Amino acid sequence: MAVCEVCFRHCKLNEGETGACRARVCREGKSVAANYGMVTGLALDPIEKKPLYRFESGSLILSAGSYGCNLKCPFCQNVDISLADGREKAEAEYVSPEELCSIAIRYRNRGNIGVAYTYNEPLVGYEYVRDTAKLVRRAGMKNVLVTNGCVMPEVLEELKLYIDAMNIDLKCFNEKYYRDVLKGDLETVKSFISRALGFGHVELTTLIIPGENDSEEEMEALSSWVHEQELAAGKDIALHITRFFPRSRYSDRMPTEVGKIYRLAEVARRRLKYVYEGNV
Repeated sequence: MAVCEVCFRHCKLNEGETGACRARVCREGKSVAANYGMVTGLALDPIEKKPLYRFESGSLILSAGSYGCNLKCPFCQNVDISLADGREKAEAEYVSPEELCSIAIRYRNRGNIGVAYTYNEPLVGYEYVRDTAKLVRRAGMKNVLVTNGCVMPEVLEELKLYIDAMNIDLKCFNEKYYRDVLKGDLETVKSFISRALGFGHVELTTLIIPGENDSEEEMEALSSWVHEQELAAGKDIALHITRFFPRSRYSDRMPTEVGKIYRLAEVARRRLKYVYEGNV
């Protein structure tokens, strides 16, 4: 049996058993990434699509994703890969770290600045991110991480020398909602954000779900906490407040009102200098 130490769940896995993220498996008594190198998506994207608005603006970045996620967000837009596993996953092709780095270099002359690890939750397979990021850094290019931040500090320690920028989801500021709806842990995410600020550029994204995390009171609490992190780190943090569209188990819901996004952005601007409205 192995105890997986990647995230707050600490899944206990018997030999051959897969964890809640559907991406880590027990092999020879150790928790390993079953999704290592299994790429489900590859695209050359604007850096703003990550979204990163205050890092290498106007550039392109090679985005790569695998399968698996340790959260269970009912509004996930990539549910076909985030909730897939080794038995029932979207089409995936093995791409070694060397191959992915080579592809990134190949697209340099088209404006590519490096690799973004995204689409699913990349840190459930952090070993692949680490191994690829080392090569990308050695090639003089950038590494970007798009993550839910719901992992243990030891994972971030493995990556801190190689990641240049992150966009981290701060999905709400309500521990009960994180626990009961997202099946996550708010304190783990807050700790991850605080540590990440010491290693590189960080931007945050909050998707606004009507009737769930859309109160002005919650945005006031969230933005106040983010401002505290700015003061502690001595740097500004951009916050993306993003409009929800029906997806997955929330496909029967209405999109967030555009006016609500602008009102919440104004609340956040009482504390924060850089606030961006998304999907409006």
